[in-house]
Amino acid sequence: MPSSTLRAWLLRLFGAQVGRDPVLKPGVRVKYPWRLSIGDDSWLGEDCWLDNLEQISIGNNVCISQGAYLCTGNHDWSDGSFGLIVKPITLGDGSWVGAKCLVGPGVELGACAIAAAGSVVTKSIPEYEIHAGNPARFVRRRLFGVAADRQWAQV
Repeated sequence: MPSSTLRAWLLRLFGAQVGRDPVLKPGVRVKYPWRLSIGDDSWLGEDCWLDNLEQISIGNNVCISQGAYLCTGNHDWSDGSFGLIVKPITLGDGSWVGAKCLVGPGVELGACAIAAAGSVVTKSIPEYEIHAGNPARFVRRRLFGVAADRQWAQV
């Protein structure tokens, strides 16, 4: 996608760390580029919003699907002045944030973890796990290689 090269160049110009060959679709919004790192071969879909009051770190081969909202800030509702709380978000290598998913402050997706479409993720997802719903809950583990081949052979 030729326009991805231009978007990556602009992000770098404003301080983002962007790896090789990203796909940055139209409508991607980044609040503070200098608080963003994107690994190699990662994909940010249409209308993603990275509301990064704090660092957002995106690993290699990560997919953030269209309309996803990653928000590093929230307000402390137990505080009378609703003080701002900010925490980083980290997406491990090979992880996937589904379409229209909301990822909250302090969340980490482990390697190859999946936050299913439409999920509200307020707690970290361990590597190779799939979580879905509001709030996002464990669905099952992802299988790869020989174990996956055995599972499909039994179907």
